Amino acid sequence: MLATLGLLANTDPQRADVLDEAAELAVRHFQQRRGITADGTVGPETYWALTGAHWQLGDRFLSHSAPQAMYGDDVTALQERLLELGYDLGRPDGLFGPRTADGLRAFQRDYGLVADGLCGPETLRSLRQLGRRVVGGRPQWLRELAAVVESGPSLLGKRIVIDPGHGGTDLGTVHTDDSLPGGTVTEASLVWDLATRLEGRLTALGVRTWVTRGQTIDRTDSERAEFANEVGADLLLSLHVDGSESSQANGLATYYYGGAETHSSVGERLADLIQRELVARTRLLDNRIHGKAWALLRLTRMPAVRLELGYLTSPVDRARLLDPVFRDTVAEGLLVAIQRLYLADADDTPTGVLQISA
Repeated sequence: MLATLGLLANTDPQRADVLDEAAELAVRHFQQRRGITADGTVGPETYWALTGAHWQLGDRFLSHSAPQAMYGDDVTALQERLLELGYDLGRPDGLFGPRTADGLRAFQRDYGLVADGLCGPETLRSLRQLGRRVVGGRPQWLRELAAVVESGPSLLGKRIVIDPGHGGTDLGTVHTDDSLPGGTVTEASLVWDLATRLEGRLTALGVRTWVTRGQTIDRTDSERAEFANEVGADLLLSLHVDGSESSQANGLATYYYGGAETHSSVGERLADLIQRELVARTRLLDNRIHGKAWALLRLTRMPAVRLELGYLTSPVDRARLLDPVFRDTVAEGLLVAIQRLYLADADDTPTGVLQISA
């Protein structure tokens, strides 16, 4: 698969079952290009992306099929083409779902084709003959920005999904220390506590909030994204704590949907606001914001960000993460960042000074 993408020379058939240094480097290169964590490991997300990367628009007929939707780079190319022509499909996620089928049928009706939702040679020929209708930026991101502006500055009535990472049997990063109550602290428990603190603040301001999991329940990233889509959320905020083999790794980073070809401008704006507010209020090391194409960020139809709040494996960060007062400070910083996203430039305040009262 890597060789057909031009990332790896043909290997010796006698060693075809060996993931050697060259193959691992090629995997990392592919992951970096696709906005996936570049760890050299071919897990489900990397394999999904590898499989989809082999399809180019025109290689096969495309249509909506249940329960397993078609996916690949050809689907992404079709979605982006329809978006450029003014059809609202939502985010180009590479999955041929019902919204993509509806948009394709609308295009076919508008241009005198059989509205069967099947992307074949005749539909492709029409798509390639037409120029763009929407100019001045990526259509979907323009719609996201317009939705934020039109919703107004008040948080009252906003719909926000809070996603505490991991849960259930998936504890995330774990630190064991005999001096701790119970002897262990986990990422899942820390972000659950943070989620409840943030939820309370948002609810007090009239925000409609949902949490993607229970305290003892886990969900896949795809299930979390589907839940946020079903409730029609305006924003999704995913909470995590990082970990590393090195105890020297420390600091916080925030991620938004972005790759080599596309990114969410509102997601990037929210990630930047969160990063700057939390760095100013907590003095954690600034590991900046980054665009990623992780499933949770890619499959959500609303702006979504993922926060990695320090390293549980760092003695410096861990001492702060275990402090309830610190977690209150983080919850307040997240609330302020969300509020600032909806403020007009003229009404915005400097980083680290805005206080919000219920």
